Amino acid sequence: MSLFFLYSIIQIKMGLSIHCFLVVFFLISSNFTSSVNAAILDELLPNGNFEEGPKPSNIKHTIIKGKYSLPKWVKKGLVEYISRGHQPGGFFFAVPRGVHAVRLGNDASIYQYVKLVKGSFYSLTFSATRTCALDEVLTVSANKVSADLPIQTLYSSNGGDTYAWAFQATSDIVRVGFHNPGVEEDPACGPLLDSIAIKEMSPLPKPKGNLVKNGDFEIGPHVFKNFSTGVLLLPHSMDSISPLPGWIIESLKPVKYIDSKHFSVPSGFAAIELVGGRESAIAQIIRTIPNKFYLLTFKIGDAENGCHGSMLVEAYAGLENVKAKYESTGNGGFTSVGLKFKATSNRTRLTFWSSYYHTKLDDVTHMCGPVLDDVRVVPF
Repeated sequence: MSLFFLYSIIQIKMGLSIHCFLVVFFLISSNFTSSVNAAILDELLPNGNFEEGPKPSNIKHTIIKGKYSLPKWVKKGLVEYISRGHQPGGFFFAVPRGVHAVRLGNDASIYQYVKLVKGSFYSLTFSATRTCALDEVLTVSANKVSADLPIQTLYSSNGGDTYAWAFQATSDIVRVGFHNPGVEEDPACGPLLDSIAIKEMSPLPKPKGNLVKNGDFEIGPHVFKNFSTGVLLLPHSMDSISPLPGWIIESLKPVKYIDSKHFSVPSGFAAIELVGGRESAIAQIIRTIPNKFYLLTFKIGDAENGCHGSMLVEAYAGLENVKAKYESTGNGGFTSVGLKFKATSNRTRLTFWSSYYHTKLDDVTHMCGPVLDDVRVVPF
């Protein structure tokens, strides 16, 4: 029996009041559905972890045969389907989030089409690691916008290097792609790619009692729940839209976005780890009143990740600066720092960087650094 037929019988038997009730019910249901659909997008792309592999007939050794053989993805060129562990030729590939990943050979790419909201901002979080050449590059794109990500520097030794890249959707259907532009002697050489997630970036709320936007770093890219070494945020030259709203990564090296589930952070859910010494800096331009005094406060510490030694964070506010020291044993903790400054214009730049390079106590190949959190500026 159709819903319309059943509804007609009820209306005839019970009168107009039932009709009004059903109209209200359907309106409420419709509004509820709309609110569910309006939930912020924050999840893996379809088969973003590559655990759904090609059919056995569509793979030879590790090489995927057929343009559409990798579920939910379209591939071009030589793409390998990798299982973690020892590989032929003496390689060992770490795949810390699951079992499988893909490797992009010379001039190879994968992409898929994603339904988004035109004009909205999004960030991609993905794991990417070089496997052969020291100068490997990964190109990430969304429609006609792209960035070349240099991945020659390894920030973690367990294959967990994770990056974020942000873009604005120029249409309702966006082609999200990853490409290896390199041409190596071994055509199979190329970056290992795994765990690709997308997150919609909500507009920043107007700060209350603080001139700094997103000063607690609570609004940022997707963070993987099951395993995280932090999310590397690209320098501004490679990412014109910051995956950390309100902030500019103005340096040669990225900074790392860390969360409280996997690291020690001074307060709240997230913080920034300055992993590249003077080569990684973070900045924000705030509105100020010329000749008025302000107080900048922030917290520095360590992420409880084995990063140790004498840490020094240099902070600049207009013409003033402070060198904040923190002695780290790698077991967590933080200290609070303050700087009084006088604004010289209606815009004041705040900049933070680490003076020294640091590595983990038990792993000198794992780059790390001091943690920055809870940045505030108030009139003094």
